[in-house]
Amino acid sequence: MRKQLYVVGIGPGDLELVAPKALKAIQASSDLVAYGLYLDLLGDLCQNKEHHDLPLGEEIGRARLALDLAASGKTTALISSGDIGIYAMATLVFELLDQQLQGLEQHPEWLDVDIEVIPGISAMQAGASRVGALLGHDFCTISLSDLLTPWETIDQRIHSAGQGDFVVSFYNPVSKKRDWQLNHARDVLLQYRPASTPVLIGRQLTRSDEQIRIVRLDQLDASQVDMFTMVSVGNSESRHIINGSKEWLYTPRGYRKKLKTGGTGVDETDVDGTDVDGTDVDRTENVLQEVTV
Repeated sequence: MRKQLYVVGIGPGDLELVAPKALKAIQASSDLVAYGLYLDLLGDLCQNKEHHDLPLGEEIGRARLALDLAASGKTTALISSGDIGIYAMATLVFELLDQQLQGLEQHPEWLDVDIEVIPGISAMQAGASRVGALLGHDFCTISLSDLLTPWETIDQRIHSAGQGDFVVSFYNPVSKKRDWQLNHARDVLLQYRPASTPVLIGRQLTRSDEQIRIVRLDQLDASQVDMFTMVSVGNSESRHIINGSKEWLYTPRGYRKKLKTGGTGVDETDVDGTDVDGTDVDRTENVLQEVTV
C-alpha cells in the first residue's frame, strides 16, 4: 500500500498562480489538511475531498495529522499559502520525522510515508512582481514574530541585513498582540540606508481585495500594516520610478556602467563560468558566439 504525503504551497492566493504540479497533487489526494482560509482560496478544487481544517496556532497538530493520515494509507495533501517551505509547514513535517529518528516520538509508521514537497510562489515574489523588480539584487527575509525566535536574534538579523545592504522582506510584521517590532526594524534600517528608500506594503497580495502602497522608509509605520501584509524594504540603490499613472520599484544589479558604454551586460568572468550570478542564458549565448565566430 502506497503511503503518500504531498506538502504543497499554493502561492499567494490567485488560482492562476498555483503550480500545475500542486494542482495535480491536490487532485490526487483524498484528504486535505490546512488552515481553513487556504481551502477557501482553492474553492472548487477542494470538492469531494475530506477536509481537515485546523485553526491558527495548531501547526504542530496539522503536521501530525497529515503524517498520520498518510501513514494510514490515505493520499494526503498538507497545504499552505505561498511557498510551504518558507515560514510554513514543510519544516514541521521534517522536524517531526527527525524527532522520530531520534527516538523522541512514538510513530515509526511515519518513516514509511513517501513525502513530496511542491513549492509555490512566495508572498515576497508576488509583491515584487506587482511593483516591478524589487528583488533584482541580493535580498533576505526576516520574520518579526518572536513567538518562536528570541527577539535578540531577530534584532541582530535586522542589523546584519542593514549592514549588508540587503533588500529585506519582513514576514509577520505585526499581529493583534505585537505591533512595535516593525517600527523598530524601520529605525534600525534607517541607520544604514537613506530615509527616501522605497518600501512596498502589500496586503492580500494577488487576491481580490489586494492593496499595494509604496512609501519612503521614514514614512513606514506599523499602523499601515496588519497580519495579512508583507513589507519589503529596498536597499540603498533601489529606485522608485513614475511613468504617468504607473509606478514601479526596482533594484539595480549593477549594469549601469555597461548600459552607459554599450556593453553586452556579461562580465568577462561569465564566459569562463567562474561567476555564477544567475545570468546563465547570457553566458551561454556569449560562449556560443565566441565558438562560432
